[in-house]
Amino acid sequence: MPQNEISSSLSVLDDQGQAQNFGWSRKPVFFYDPALVYAPRGRITESDRYIVHTPTHLVVFEIRDDGWLGYMGVSVISLRDKKRITQIYKNLFPFGTYELPTNSISDSVRWRRKKTHLDFICMGNGVKIIKTDIPRFGHHRNMKGALVLSEPESSHSLVTNQPWRNEKNAFRYSRCSPWYYAEGVIQIGSSEIIFTRGNAWGIFDWNRGVRPKADIRYWAAACGMSGGKQLSFCVGYSWADFSQGTENGFFVDGMLHKLDQVTFHIPLSNWLSPWRFTSNDNRLEMTFFPHQERIDRRRLFFYNSTRRQVFGFFSGKVQLDDGSVIEFQNLTGFAERSKMQF
Repeated sequence: MPQNEISSSLSVLDDQGQAQNFGWSRKPVFFYDPALVYAPRGRITESDRYIVHTPTHLVVFEIRDDGWLGYMGVSVISLRDKKRITQIYKNLFPFGTYELPTNSISDSVRWRRKKTHLDFICMGNGVKIIKTDIPRFGHHRNMKGALVLSEPESSHSLVTNQPWRNEKNAFRYSRCSPWYYAEGVIQIGSSEIIFTRGNAWGIFDWNRGVRPKADIRYWAAACGMSGGKQLSFCVGYSWADFSQGTENGFFVDGMLHKLDQVTFHIPLSNWLSPWRFTSNDNRLEMTFFPHQERIDRRRLFFYNSTRRQVFGFFSGKVQLDDGSVIEFQNLTGFAERSKMQF
């Protein structure tokens, strides 16, 4: 289907606070201000998430303000065995007090609770720093570390602004950049996870918007080296209206090759069996080999959210914009299904 590519700076909201200018872009050209949103503050949702990995571990950092419920979580997943440590902190009724930035380029995030902190720092020139200090991570060991994320030269992101067909105020403004080089060290107790450039990678997932009353969202992303090139992707769909632009793209050395619609074929009887991914234009075919899964549930009064995350490795082939075909093996990443009702 035709998609609306946006290349000039536009506002996500009009003068009455209604969402507008739907489509996709290779750069974060949209302007967003939550103070202009014409919706109750409890329905505004904002999240910053980083997924970083080495050959041995995958680590997820997330800060999320869903209005009624706030959330800071860190998960460390071993890619060699079935071990996993997760630490979650929840806050009732944050209503914007996390002060998550209105753009994904220049502003930083600083989360604090007593001696625990998590920082996402923007340094300019596309460089981001993650700093964390969590006493008694997983209730028994301290976690401390710092990572530097840098982007490939002349890289693209996949930025989308999407409405919902039957809900006037609901929209999602998102950015995915699945190609960061990661460097640094995370120490958990006496053990260390070492991130070295060219052997460790990061995925940036940034979302702002107004929640619909209900939604089911599928999303997956991965990054790594294959055939001497840095390859990465992000794919997904939900109940949103994607007629102006989908969330699907494949990246080669940071350059975006835009895809149309992608379908997740999940073996519902066993989510740890291989999954298939296909696209309606036959440009993408890949298989996901799960390693382990994690289920995250959040409930408060009438707000109910369940997210099922599966971590593993992707192999397949993709047709690029110039018609050439690239095959790839064992890109590390994850896939998830989120169900939300408000």
